[in-house]
Amino acid sequence: MKVHIIGGGNLGVSIALGIAKFSKNNQVTITRRNIASILYLQELDITVSSDNKYKIQEADLIILTIKPYQVDTVLDEILPVISNKTIASAVSGLAIDVLQNKTSQEHHVVRIMPNIAAQFGESATCISFSEKDRVQVLPVVSLFEDLGTAPIIDEKLMDAATVLGACGTAYALRYIRASMQAGIEIGFDSQTALAIAAQTVKGAAKMLLEEKVHPEQLIDRVTTPQGCTIVGLNEMEHNGFSSSLIKGIKTSLKQIKG
Repeated sequence: MKVHIIGGGNLGVSIALGIAKFSKNNQVTITRRNIASILYLQELDITVSSDNKYKIQEADLIILTIKPYQVDTVLDEILPVISNKTIASAVSGLAIDVLQNKTSQEHHVVRIMPNIAAQFGESATCISFSEKDRVQVLPVVSLFEDLGTAPIIDEKLMDAATVLGACGTAYALRYIRASMQAGIEIGFDSQTALAIAAQTVKGAAKMLLEEKVHPEQLIDRVTTPQGCTIVGLNEMEHNGFSSSLIKGIKTSLKQIKG
């Protein structure tokens, strides 16, 4: 596919890098008003432009990775020069029917919620679309499966997907940072503590994804009677580890829903 990404911020760049590295036979263009910070993408054969309309007529897929307040301005700019396109929106809070109305029902619309791990082929990209657009949207699903996982969800869960999958990146990193800080306190230098903490989280996630079991089943494998693991877990729970994480996720969702 020819993929045209409008919005060269962190998410747009992550998607462009992911496609260039992990998906075959695609051509990527990414636009940003100030392109100086993304010119390096050209080294990966990614086309960079400051013009949102640059060769957009040739695109098979247009991806919007812009802020909600930019949507109308961008659509006013590109709609007069495109027809019958597939438009994938990563714009938080922008419903499918709203985008379809904004585009006069003349394009195939899909909502996506990737995260910045797309550039490493490890995004959890939730996708939703109208059934009438299924045939046109399936290539989009395949594209994002190359960049990690791409579960199809009901659109009513898209805000929740934003919190769990996109905001969740920050939550996971905060755990790793805390684990690193604890590692320093118990004797490691910072680089070694970070390397151990990050790899441990990566290993735990890989076990879950490959074995497809409940986390508690894997926790049971590393907890022994009167052992150091169980006392550590219990101390964390006594101090609200799980409840504070759940409250944080629910608070983020409230913020999105306004």
